Amino acid sequence: MHNLVGIDEVGRGCWAGPLVAAAVILSEPIDGVMDSKKLTAAHRKVLAKEIYLKAVAVGVGWIDAERIDSIGLSAANREAMQLALNQIVTPYDRVIVDGNYNYLAHLDNSEAVTRADSLVPAVSAASIVAKVARDAFMTEAALQFPAYGFEKHVGYGTQFHHQQIKLHGVCKLHRLSYKPVQKLVSDIIDA
Repeated sequence: MHNLVGIDEVGRGCWAGPLVAAAVILSEPIDGVMDSKKLTAAHRKVLAKEIYLKAVAVGVGWIDAERIDSIGLSAANREAMQLALNQIVTPYDRVIVDGNYNYLAHLDNSEAVTRADSLVPAVSAASIVAKVARDAFMTEAALQFPAYGFEKHVGYGTQFHHQQIKLHGVCKLHRLSYKPVQKLVSDIIDA
């Protein structure tokens, strides 16, 4: 057995929406797969479909804003990654987590690798799957909460997002434990 599971997450710094982690096992590299941040949205979507078709296994873990607020970001990261990994039923012998901190350190066969999303194809694939899944969720959320423009910034703290929170307050997708969101809510209350 020489299956390597690559794991990456998306949405850690967002003010709104879920934290999403993906776990992927590839049997062979897929052309064009690289760190999701280096790809256009359209290219990521095409590659995500190919990853689902060609990967040995794919798992996706979701942690919503309310859960992030209740357990904190580090615990949410660990939980999202574990949920993604739990969906991998194919035997594996190694887990590589993108970054300099191993959120799955309780697993003997796991390690964190800095820049793994650029260096390890399975982690690159996981970064693409997580990003496409989260972006699709936020685009759908924009239909339910049109005032915030989630389809444009997918929950990140852009100037536009900042302005919309000032105008409309927060919705159930906002992470109330995040200091910038707390400050905006406090400013609205004080106004």
